[in-house]
Amino acid sequence: MLGTDYNWNKAGLFHGFKNDPSKISSCKGVHGGKRHVWLRKNLRSMVITFGLIGFLFLLDSLVYSILEPTSGSAPKKSIETMKKERMTANVNEGKIPVQMYDRLMNLASFALAEVCNAVAVASLLNATLVIPKFLYSNVWKDPSQFGDIYQLDHFTNNLKDDVNLVKELPSNLKSLNFEAIGSLITDADIPKEATPADYVKTVLPLLLKNRVVHLLGFGNRLGFDPLPFELQILRCKCNFHALKFAPEIERVGSLLIKRIRKFDAARNMLDKQLLGNFMSNTPLKGKDAAVGDQSKYLALHLRFEVDMVAYSQCEFGGGEDEREELRVYRESHFPLLAERLEKSKPTSPTELRRLGKCPLTPEEAALVLAGLGFNRETFIYLAGSRIYGGQSRMQTLSSLYPNLVTKEDLLTRSELEPFRNFSSQLAALDFIACATADVFAMTDSGSQLSSLVSGFRTYYGGGHAPTLRPIKKRLAAILLENSTIAWDSFEERIQKMIEEGQRVCVRGNKKSIYRQPRCPECMCKYH
Repeated sequence: MLGTDYNWNKAGLFHGFKNDPSKISSCKGVHGGKRHVWLRKNLRSMVITFGLIGFLFLLDSLVYSILEPTSGSAPKKSIETMKKERMTANVNEGKIPVQMYDRLMNLASFALAEVCNAVAVASLLNATLVIPKFLYSNVWKDPSQFGDIYQLDHFTNNLKDDVNLVKELPSNLKSLNFEAIGSLITDADIPKEATPADYVKTVLPLLLKNRVVHLLGFGNRLGFDPLPFELQILRCKCNFHALKFAPEIERVGSLLIKRIRKFDAARNMLDKQLLGNFMSNTPLKGKDAAVGDQSKYLALHLRFEVDMVAYSQCEFGGGEDEREELRVYRESHFPLLAERLEKSKPTSPTELRRLGKCPLTPEEAALVLAGLGFNRETFIYLAGSRIYGGQSRMQTLSSLYPNLVTKEDLLTRSELEPFRNFSSQLAALDFIACATADVFAMTDSGSQLSSLVSGFRTYYGGGHAPTLRPIKKRLAAILLENSTIAWDSFEERIQKMIEEGQRVCVRGNKKSIYRQPRCPECMCKYH
């Protein structure tokens, strides 16, 4: 996948090769007078030649249709054909395809973090934990619950020696009004940055008094140092061992990976952990091993949805129309931010970009990959929701890397149908494809999904699952030299930036153990 034949300049990358008008007109001047005579003399030969070519094409199609192998495990149509058919079907139906997961990148991430942090709180308070309930959002409209995404029995069995778990509240506690008795605890009662001592001081007395407490939101609870060694061990065990995707997610996830790789054998611990028994454990041999070596792929997580773009307050070359569109979106979706921007002088878009505060565009992501030496043949799985700007914004990336696919390209409508309107389960499929990739490239280190995928690859990858993390501030400085920088210099600086982000290091203070598990409390054996 790391090509050494990539030596294009930026003009060749993004503008292609155009015909030179002066050469066309000069050709007309030289040959115009002799054209008709030549045609009369060679007409018969031309007819015979074209007839023979047509016959050969017909014969080739006939032979291919007879010899083409059939397989029930993968779509028979090419990826490009499926893309065109899907677009045509969408036009005929008058609606957008199944791509309604704008918060795709955060759903699976928060689900992972909330569950394991709830386990840690229950252990700290020596309390019984009711299997967490996922709140229904009127925005995302996803009714999925724990058992729809994860294997409940595996979860409880894995943690049975650490925490007492029950599926439902006892009947004598179900009828209680938690808010009325003071057992409903929100961020206003105890902040997300609260220490274990804060929980013992504030929550434990309520638990002993009322026999039950209900804490809303666990995304960042007990996620801050310093934490007792035992609690960090438990959070690690929960995140990397107790949580396994539901069988149907594993099954469809395995279809996705098989169609990307073109073989169905598990290659490593990442495959076994995420795909269960739906991938064969038989090692590849002979021709299959050669196919496995050729079927490597890169997973790219683009965090360039409209919410991210609008919230960043950056500009992306769309002029006044873009600024107005994003202003209206902020007022509708981020009213507090819009109000603050009206009352104070905001940081200029140019300064935000210089500071590395702007999300990477698809074009910038393409430049980073090209600078790292990934050639046009690289197979790329694109994870993410609907990209702001649509196909026009994606044109540069898809032109430079034509082997770019999504789960909608690789899975049939019927295979995706059970997940329709369950965006957290669709997010799980992207999580699987990213975590099991040969190379994973993120464009925003602050993204929950990218960070958790990176942590999972660190934990189970055995040092052979690289994650590419651009340092946005340094990348912005490089891209500011767009009009003058030589390609060799660009490549060198991009590669140095990424290499620094891949240095092996122990988890630092205040770093999430889910994102950086390389520490004594996690990756060292605890059992």
